[in-house]
Amino acid sequence: MQKKTTSIITGAIVAIASTALAVNTLGLSAPPVDTGTTSPDVLAALDGLPLNNSSTPGYTREEFGQRWKDTDRNGCDQRNDVLARDLTDVTFKPGTGNCKVTSGTLADPYTGTVINTEDRQQLGDQIHIDHVVPLALAWDLGASEWTPEQREIFANDPEELLAVSTSANTEKSDAGPAEWMPSTGQCAYAERFVAVLSKYELTVSSADRDSLRETLTACLEGAS
Repeated sequence: MQKKTTSIITGAIVAIASTALAVNTLGLSAPPVDTGTTSPDVLAALDGLPLNNSSTPGYTREEFGQRWKDTDRNGCDQRNDVLARDLTDVTFKPGTGNCKVTSGTLADPYTGTVINTEDRQQLGDQIHIDHVVPLALAWDLGASEWTPEQREIFANDPEELLAVSTSANTEKSDAGPAEWMPSTGQCAYAERFVAVLSKYELTVSSADRDSLRETLTACLEGAS
């Protein structure tokens, strides 16, 4: 698995760099709060994930390396990259090369609430960066077998990161889809969750697979 995973992570590095370029040059907005639709391909991807109902001891946050490391080497750490991507009306600390976000407005993809922040204190208090696939869960689903460098890349992948309300992030904690789903935007969340699992060839528990399938099927039916 090690050799195969290495190639996956190498591809992820390229994807991270491409995402960062898009964020900085195109001013991409946050992912939609809810699409209401999904593709049948997502269900096929979900069904292709190996099942894994076991847990792996030994997880700590430190196993996933430096927090918000500038893995794409654009001069801004990943937290600020995500804030700049997902917020609107963004302001930056002067002299930081438009890196350090000091305020902005978030349409929370997990609750639908619009959060306005006026300074860095409010920003830090009201908005967190969520790992779509919680790191503790990813550890159980296969990341424990990766190298530290590979886990660090995963933890800082923009596709794995979303700016969300502090309350929703706290409520979610390390839960998978069987235990927690956002109150809005379930289609977009389920699709993104599967995309991350597939990208890194992680496994999925039976309960999470069933929850994701139920959500994605409802999204497809709603689109028909």
